[in-house]
Amino acid sequence: MIDRKEIIEIVEGYDTDNIKIGAVASHSALDVFDGAVEEDFRTLAISQAGRQDTYTKYFKAQRDPSGKVIRGIVDEDVVYGKFNEILLPENQKKLVDENVLFIPNRSLTSYCSIDNVENDFAVPLVGSRNMLRSEERGMERDYYWILEKAGLPFPERIDSPEDIDELVMVKLPHAVKKLERGFFTAATYKEYLEKSQALLSQGVITAEALENARIERYIIGPVFNFDMFYSPIETEMSKLEILGIDWRFETSLDGHVRLPAPQQMTLAEHQLTPEYTVCGHNSATLRESLLEEVFRLSEKYVEASKKYYDPGVIGPFCLQTCIDKDLNFHIYDVAPRVGGGTNVHMSVGHPYGNTLWRKPMSTGRRVAFEIRRAIESGKLDQIVT
Repeated sequence: MIDRKEIIEIVEGYDTDNIKIGAVASHSALDVFDGAVEEDFRTLAISQAGRQDTYTKYFKAQRDPSGKVIRGIVDEDVVYGKFNEILLPENQKKLVDENVLFIPNRSLTSYCSIDNVENDFAVPLVGSRNMLRSEERGMERDYYWILEKAGLPFPERIDSPEDIDELVMVKLPHAVKKLERGFFTAATYKEYLEKSQALLSQGVITAEALENARIERYIIGPVFNFDMFYSPIETEMSKLEILGIDWRFETSLDGHVRLPAPQQMTLAEHQLTPEYTVCGHNSATLRESLLEEVFRLSEKYVEASKKYYDPGVIGPFCLQTCIDKDLNFHIYDVAPRVGGGTNVHMSVGHPYGNTLWRKPMSTGRRVAFEIRRAIESGKLDQIVT
């Protein structure tokens, strides 16, 4: 792990009047760039050849002679053959020389690998570098580990497929779509064997991934992803904020649930088992009487992060939950960085963040606002790792 002192020394050499906000151009980068522009920062997108046009063409920023943005959000872009070329020493140096503060998203750690981000990427990250590894399911100190240490609720694990006695979710990666899921459900061991064999024959999953899959009791209820924010530099008000809530559109699951049962029963074998590939998000709100519990769960997560991942969570994080029929929360995933659904906040913010800050406040803008506050208060060292 890169020593935090090394990163702080780099930041101390930055020209804080000319900070740029950078991100890998994928995932929720549009939200990051939109928020940065709202807080008067210039933006830098790291793109990959063949998938750059969204950022380099369609959302490219146009500024008037005074520097005010009149269209778009991406000021500068760098296009590499592969995202991980950002790790080359000369490319890192360019980022540092340009006073770039980098916002980690899931794409950064997926395309560059956790090991590289932890040990080789000597560019200041706004957030908790040492917590990014915790979302790698199956690793020694993954998010289930910290949830257990914090005493937080999550779906019960089933140790063996033979122990399946009610509906479960089998969690494993997709064999072809490397960043996606090969999840499937089963209610009996027989169904587990039938579905897993079908997915293996279709090339959706691999035998090795199935061997290491996590099996959990299925929580029947709606999904709420809570986009939270923790500010280590806040001194007067609550350090913990809820900015927004989102939920997912998943293929081909959402297509299945739109079909009447008789049509579902006539699907071909290769269509029968839905896939859980996230393709979009929508915004949601939560019954007010349940918000207190969201804050309680989040506070416990923050405290555990400080204890086990010093300095703890910094800035945005997302608790992904299901709520059962008795209104109990079950945390099935945790993102210790900008969540995957925060583009629903872009430009308009979200009811919770807007209400708290009395202006449009998206997750991306809240990150940029934190950077602005840190610069003005001389606390930039407290939000980077």
